Amino acid sequence: MAGAPLARVRTAEGVVLCERCEVPKSSLARMRGLLGRSGLEPGGGMLIDAAPSVMTFFMRFPIDVVFLDRDRKVVGVRHGLRPWRVAGARHAVAALELPAGAAAAAGVDEGGVLVLEDIEG
Repeated sequence: MAGAPLARVRTAEGVVLCERCEVPKSSLARMRGLLGRSGLEPGGGMLIDAAPSVMTFFMRFPIDVVFLDRDRKVVGVRHGLRPWRVAGARHAVAALELPAGAAAAAGVDEGGVLVLEDIEG
């Protein structure tokens, strides 16, 4: 998404989940999300605030989704969420969408805390 601010997302232990994570600011950009894309590059992703759930309708590829509470604590993880699905987590206020397999590779689990570092925008 051209023009969206970018952030680096890592675990509290320093493991980077998303080197260039898009952070859409407008309601339309958040709603559009990853639609129309053929995939996510390694190190890519999207952090959607005000998203206690996600829908993968019309998407073309599976994703990992890490649900976060207001303190950026992980309250849920969905691995390999396929197109045409809905997922959410209790107490979630944001969703981090990652390439399938990225959450497991980084060892992300419920109860962990993620750190966001602005890198652009």
